[in-house]
Formats: sequence, C-alpha cells, structure tokens
Amino acid sequence: MNTLKLRSQIENFFIEDIGEQDITTDLIFSEDTNGEIVFLAKEDGVFCGEEIIKTGFQVLNNQISTKVFVKDGERFESGQKLAIVSGKITDLLKGERVVLNLVQRMSGIATLTQKAVTTLNSDYTKICDTRKTTPGLRMLEKYAVRSGGGFNHRFGLYDGVMIKDNHISFAGSIASAVASVRQNAGHMVKIEVEVETEEQVIEAVNAGADVIMFDNRTPDEIKEFIKLVPTHIITEASGGIQLSNLADYQDTGVNYISLGFLTHSYKALDISVKVLWNKGEE
Repeated sequence: MNTLKLRSQIENFFIEDIGEQDITTDLIFSEDTNGEIVFLAKEDGVFCGEEIIKTGFQVLNNQISTKVFVKDGERFESGQKLAIVSGKITDLLKGERVVLNLVQRMSGIATLTQKAVTTLNSDYTKICDTRKTTPGLRMLEKYAVRSGGGFNHRFGLYDGVMIKDNHISFAGSIASAVASVRQNAGHMVKIEVEVETEEQVIEAVNAGADVIMFDNRTPDEIKEFIKLVPTHIITEASGGIQLSNLADYQDTGVNYISLGFLTHSYKALDISVKVLWNKGEE
C-alpha cells in the first residue's frame, strides 16, 4: 500500500466523521485522561488491517501506542485479541469507528478471497479481483485481496488496456480496436481483449492481443476456446462465476479467474472494540 495515500485517505475519513468536534467525547472526558482499547474478533476469519490500525491512530495523535498481534493474511479465531491501542481516551474514542470500519471490511474481503482460492484449489489458475470496488476504497480493497491470497487485475482505466464489448461495438471490430491501441500506446502497455465467441477468439489472436478474457463462458466453452489460443497469450475467465460454481473452472486451463464479488459482495467481519483499561481503574 502507498503509505502517503493511506494517511491522506484516513485523514479525510476522520474529517468526514469528526467534523468540527466529537461532541459526545469532548463533553465527557478531559484531554489528559489515558486509556486502552482492544480489538476483539467475534468470528473466525483472515486478518487485514495492520497498517490501518497503526496509521489510523497515529494520524490523530503520534503518541498513541499500538500493538497488533496478527499479520495481514493470517487466520484468527473468534474471541482472539487482534490489537491493543493505548493513549488519550479522547483520541481512542474519536478514532475507533473509522479504523474498525476499515479493518472489518478489509478482513471480510481477505476472508472471502481465501475461501475462493481454497474453493478453486488450483496450483495453476490464480484468483484476481476486478474494478468493481467501493469508490475511494480501491487501494485498500485490492490490498485486502492480496492479503487473502488473490492477485490484482488493473487498478484503473490508466494502467492497462482492456477492450470490452462496447469498445468493440464502437470501433467496429476487435482488429480495428487493437490496431488503434498498438499505433498509439507505448511498448510497455499490454492489451487485453474480451471475447464471447470462437470467431472473436481467433480475431483477438490474429490481432496480437496479449491477454484474452473469456466473458460469461461455461467451463466447457472455455476448454474449447483455449485450444485456439497460443501459449504466449495470457488467458482469463470472468462473468457468471460465483463460489457455488467456481470449482467447475478448476480444469479449464486459464491463467486467471477474475471475480467481482470479492470486492462488491463481501461481508464485513464481526470485530468489536472494547475498553481494556482506563485511568480511573488504576
């Protein structure tokens, strides 16, 4: 993760949540009262959010102490202590919800990704994400996919060419679209083409595509299509693939399976923050 971008994002999240002040906390506690909170798992899962906890509270006060007991990508069990944070009570209370929201969601994505990787159970085909992410959270959600054992597809429209059905319709053909990109793009840019028919597979191969994605094709269709693709071209399957049928794609021979549900249909994990110690209990 880009630490500068992470810090900037968290600052904006706090500005959104705190606004002018945390009116509840500021009216109850003085700024010189210290305390300690603990992040507790309330269900099993895969952790993701070590830097969120550390950076999040540091944004509010660099004197806050954080201890995270699990690494990103590690499994944890219900009832397990995930982290302890110590510092001024006012800062702990102002920061806990934003930090917890992110950790719950990122851990949910990491857990779902690991489940997908395990379900596919392939040493050859890799699981990756898509651009179907929450606006503003793409960096974090894609990091969570990696923490769960998956891989990242392109991050945005800027870092990879992907010629989809609407591009093809407007351009008139796959060959025309690929030729335009080849003429205008630098030599470092790879070109992916989305195909749905055998004729399109052949056209994409002849046009010089670097990656061919089989869109909304059944496992049997993919097995037939992939015979037409030279081994130097990367292959991908996407569309209509869920956990319930993911294992059916194990032997298709594709290099990647991209799954939108990893970042748009995940369930945030149940993690809570509790008071572990406060100055009044000394």
